Amino acid sequence: MSLKQVQLVVRGRVQGVFFRASTQREARRLGLTGWVKNRGDGAVEMLAEGEETQLRQLCMWAEKGPTAARVEDVQVRWRSYGGEFPDFRITD
Repeated sequence: MSLKQVQLVVRGRVQGVFFRASTQREARRLGLTGWVKNRGDGAVEMLAEGEETQLRQLCMWAEKGPTAARVEDVQVRWRSYGGEFPDFRITD
């Protein structure tokens, strides 16, 4: 059991295409906790915690996102597990 945390910044056409809601649904399906939010620069940022295998699946999902999205770039930063989130939420 390898618990980790990953931060992703997703750029492209990712706002106004249900990216945050789709991310929340996918993260919950994978049993992850954390948050997702729109950034002022047009990107979507997420921080997720859980099993490394499921986090890697979320990273792969973020490369495409929901159907209406057009992902151009995903920055990934791995971190140590913090255990600070009760569930996966959309934040402002």
